[in-house]
Amino acid sequence: MNADNTQDPSYDAKLPAQAGSVETMGTRQGMFGVSGTGDTSGYGGLVKQTVFPGPSQRPFGGWYDEVADALEARLKSTDLMGAIEKVVVDRGEITFHVRAQDLPFVAQMFRDDESLRFELCSGVSGVHYPGDTGRELHAVYHLLSMTFNRRVRLEVSVPDADPHIPSIVSIYPTNDWHERETYDMFGILFDGHPALTRILMPDDWPGHPQRKDYPLGGIPVEYKGGTIPPPDERRSYS
Repeated sequence: MNADNTQDPSYDAKLPAQAGSVETMGTRQGMFGVSGTGDTSGYGGLVKQTVFPGPSQRPFGGWYDEVADALEARLKSTDLMGAIEKVVVDRGEITFHVRAQDLPFVAQMFRDDESLRFELCSGVSGVHYPGDTGRELHAVYHLLSMTFNRRVRLEVSVPDADPHIPSIVSIYPTNDWHERETYDMFGILFDGHPALTRILMPDDWPGHPQRKDYPLGGIPVEYKGGTIPPPDERRSYS
């Protein structure tokens, strides 16, 4: 393997097989999938299926198998094999889907295990999939191993009706403001966060603006008497 390209397993001769099945999560209409208001993006007629790549099978290819082997060995020794729901290799990236209650344990394992050494979490991103029934809210963590020059993702899914995920600020302090932003924009509650308050919107702002069920415009502006008209009252490009 070329030492300058250790983050990209495509440089390794042991590449995984063809991509497997996909999981369909519904159909998106328009550019943003908004419903109930107009679409001024110019793509109001766009209709596209929302799909997830299915679980990948071994061998994953390159150093992906080294990471998966080290993780599996640690989980077996602690009787937590169920902590990893599935592993997905897609578009040259690997994602470990982690059971919500086991996230702190798995995150600390990724940080501290000598065979893993993912010392940095560069943040957590929120995603809202209304069609993923019972798992509508996803939190995606981006980990970097500076020791081995590798990147992986951890993904946790929780229901809209109970959007609780344990905070990992005590493990990765860089997540402090990222968890606050994901809470602010998506409404995910990070249990145990030292100060889970809004970071972008006012404290009394209703709703979470980056969710798919949030109105696309038409939200009153709270200063100088101004308002934002809803999209169907603005200029249309369709």
